[in-house]
Amino acid sequence: MKTLRHVGTLAFVLGLFTAVFVGMPWYTIVSDDPVVPWWLRTAVFCLLGGIFVVLLTLTLEQTRDRTSKARALPAESDCEVLLMSSAALPGREIAEILGLVQGHTVFAIWLGKDLSAIVRLILGGELTEYTEMMGKARAAATDRMIAKAAEMEADAIINVRYATTSVVGTAAELLVYGTAVKLHN
Repeated sequence: MKTLRHVGTLAFVLGLFTAVFVGMPWYTIVSDDPVVPWWLRTAVFCLLGGIFVVLLTLTLEQTRDRTSKARALPAESDCEVLLMSSAALPGREIAEILGLVQGHTVFAIWLGKDLSAIVRLILGGELTEYTEMMGKARAAATDRMIAKAAEMEADAIINVRYATTSVVGTAAELLVYGTAVKLHN
């Protein structure tokens, strides 16, 4: 699926550059002849077809990911790992340090929400689209960290920290990390 998406992206980029950097000058020079040459029609077809292929593969991947997440995620009661931002657990003693655990994700919002956020940026107010995006990213990264700690049979994760950075445009990477530990009974 990823390869198909890359092919679609490549077709889009080639079509876009051919239409803009060759087609526009050609049309300006030969504007009396309304016949569109085959190479320009092919470029426009690649541009539109590339967009379609990328959107189709992304939709299929998101549908597949949603169904696999619904099956793969353990119920909250199945996986009880305590999360603490401090280095100590009040009233509990650490028996063994299992090591560093982390989870991360890169999230972006779709163009429609991005445009509405831009309007809100101009008018003022909370950018709820980005707030929701970061909340989902935080939950996904935390779930991945907890799953890794559960694989190590940890009772708790201490010194939990979150870090975020902008990747490209409105996409943000969120990293969560901490120390997985076993507790005395």
